[in-house]
Amino acid sequence: MSISVFLLWLVSVPLLVQGNAIIRSVAGRHAQPKPQVKDYFVNCGSNEDVDSWELKYLADDAFISPQGTKTATINQTDVLPILSTLRYIPDKTTKKKCYKFQALKGGKYLVKSIFYYGNFDGGTNPPVFDLIIEGTKWSTVNTTQDYLNGLASFYEIIVTARDEKLSVCLAWNDHTVSSPFISALQVHSLNDLMYDGTNFDKYALMTVARHSFAAHGETIGFPDDKFGRYWYPFIDNNPVASSHSNVTPSVFFNNPPAKIFETAITTNRGKSLQVMWPPYSVPASRYYIALYLQDSRAPSPYSWGVFDIQINGETFYRQLNVTTSGAMVFSTFWPLNGTTTITLTPRSDIPVGPLINAAEAFQLLALEERTAARDVIVMDDIVRSIQHLPLDWEGDPCVPRGNAWTGVTCRHRLTTHIVSLNLTGLGVLTGTLPKSLSNLSALHHLWLGGNSLTGSIPDLSPLMALETL
Repeated sequence: MSISVFLLWLVSVPLLVQGNAIIRSVAGRHAQPKPQVKDYFVNCGSNEDVDSWELKYLADDAFISPQGTKTATINQTDVLPILSTLRYIPDKTTKKKCYKFQALKGGKYLVKSIFYYGNFDGGTNPPVFDLIIEGTKWSTVNTTQDYLNGLASFYEIIVTARDEKLSVCLAWNDHTVSSPFISALQVHSLNDLMYDGTNFDKYALMTVARHSFAAHGETIGFPDDKFGRYWYPFIDNNPVASSHSNVTPSVFFNNPPAKIFETAITTNRGKSLQVMWPPYSVPASRYYIALYLQDSRAPSPYSWGVFDIQINGETFYRQLNVTTSGAMVFSTFWPLNGTTTITLTPRSDIPVGPLINAAEAFQLLALEERTAARDVIVMDDIVRSIQHLPLDWEGDPCVPRGNAWTGVTCRHRLTTHIVSLNLTGLGVLTGTLPKSLSNLSALHHLWLGGNSLTGSIPDLSPLMALETL
């Protein structure tokens, strides 16, 4: 019996943000195609490609620098191929390692990181460590409960690429006692209109819940959902309705799979429909919520409904008209805290009860201000011109806070700048200092001792803030 993968959702500090939610009803509008970009499916720790879930997963050596990492094989016969290998960081001196993917700057991506511990290190419990996306702490990975239940875990997020490389990093934290690891990665390119209305310059969307209502049996995923999203069955005590017509997914911003419209939960004529969803408590924060609805219980003049939607007693949408074409209603900034009740109240003259087919919820994750682009260019030049640098010199030099590169100190204000660069005691470095070093305009301290650098020190006169050399 194969070990399945299911959603493990963990969050760190709840966001405290203000503003009004934006609500829209969407039907009959087509998403415009974006330039063709590549999706990635990566089998971490493997030296060969494998087929799994009708997809080809690539060996990961093209996406990560292996120095400072090791690979392991899980000696179990009942696991999916992509769960049978992993890559891990054995030494805490390598604080962070990153996977990098060629991306379209500003392009929107759904990233799924998959973990199966498999007792690869002979320990008692899986390690607890940080997951970083594009310079922002995404989550603390803790797969302990899943592993005890014989399950793998995945964490999913929607984010835009800030430049032409999309980075996903594993990092030690203060509570990590053994090696951070990863089994597989998926990077799906999304259409521009998907999850529209979110300010992706400031936020990413962490997946909290995604369900197909009244669905029985297996989870809906690829190939029904070409973006690899998992739609889990959601069953409650409400009556079930079945669809009698086809839906075109492309008319919805979020391109849901047509299969989610095959079933719905409903109630009797004249009654309000109440749904406790998400089916678990959530922390106080702001959320992107999308509801999917279509009414085709029997092709007739009664195949329509008008009703109001409330979430926890607050009006979410008024007088929504749901027909056989379907509708998607979403809010980009909705407050939730604890348990959630969605209420659909029909207009008094509607001949049938309200219904709902599916829903998604994401917590907004505030993105950290990345290091100033000019500073990043300098640090990239240093990486190219100096050898034997610390192995954690990957990803953003300054963020997340607490994960700056070894020897790098940063100032976090409106713009994040490097203020100190200490290359002393990092081992014997070789190579030359790049001329662009003089572009670190906020640099106060530069230490170079104890190395075997060659060539001359660049002209540092432009560094007006420099105090120590």
